[in-house]
Amino acid sequence: MADTIQSWVERIRAGEVRALARAISTIEDGRPESTLLLKALFPYSGAARVIGITGSPGAGKSTLVDQLAREYRKQQHMVGIIAVDPTSPYTGGAILGDRIRMQAHHADAGIYIRSMATRGFLGGLARATNDVATVLDASGKDMVLIETVGVGQDEIDIVRLADVTVVLLVPGMGDDVQTIKAGIMEIADVFVINKSDREGAERVEREIRAMQTLSIRKDAWTPPIVKTVASEGKGVADLAAAISNYEKFLQNKDLLLKKKITHWRERLVEMLRQELLERLLRESLSEDELARLAAEVAEHRRDPYSLVEEVVSNFNAAEPVDSQRRRGDAEKTRIV
Repeated sequence: MADTIQSWVERIRAGEVRALARAISTIEDGRPESTLLLKALFPYSGAARVIGITGSPGAGKSTLVDQLAREYRKQQHMVGIIAVDPTSPYTGGAILGDRIRMQAHHADAGIYIRSMATRGFLGGLARATNDVATVLDASGKDMVLIETVGVGQDEIDIVRLADVTVVLLVPGMGDDVQTIKAGIMEIADVFVINKSDREGAERVEREIRAMQTLSIRKDAWTPPIVKTVASEGKGVADLAAAISNYEKFLQNKDLLLKKKITHWRERLVEMLRQELLERLLRESLSEDELARLAAEVAEHRRDPYSLVEEVVSNFNAAEPVDSQRRRGDAEKTRIV
């Protein structure tokens, strides 16, 4: 297995598209070899810039990502695109298929595009998005563009993954009112007013600037506002420059590493939560048992709070002796 994984990694690093596609499918499906593959690829990651593109449905995210990828290719960058789409209720796949909208890149070996279904995962991303970004990074992509699903106010998970978060607004859709009350406005490193040739673009800009006067970011960065008409490619070069300026700001202020540390702290908590939950369900709580407990709570024969305490207590008691001893030794070391 080790030899197979290493060979797989070498093919991915060499830019073999089939090896990369198979790796991403393996990770999305949660196959046993996915963890081994990610462990082997991680040392090669960390060089790419991860740029998140988020905003309301209809804001033109796909078109902007398409044009931004073109701009980065002009600069000789290798680009990876992750387009997160809603899940089909019938196939479980990506229902919109952004790759269809970006067919102009199909002959460009410097761009790899992957549509991912959310599969019920909230927050604008798919569960495997973080790991897929790592794979694209390790494969030699300089820029990884992530287009979120477009769910509106809850779409803030991208800020925990991206180095730079771009928030799209468009005039004439109520975005200036709707997003001011939403947390999504607080995550923008760069604002883009797309379809800025429409009436009302200036009003959206005024609303953003008014909002910016009400609060100052901890890093003292004021997100610039870039106007684009993505369908015509207008303003895309300005957007690339604004993204670059923010990256330089982070580097000059020594904030890039701090930002990555914050991202990984949250990511590790998420990974630990998921691993412990899966272990609990695998070792201590079968589907039938979970259904029985749910029925007891629904019928008010048990309260859920005592029940959860009991399940966790039983899970801890069932831990192997070696695991308990190691945990005890670690606790003693921490105290000392």
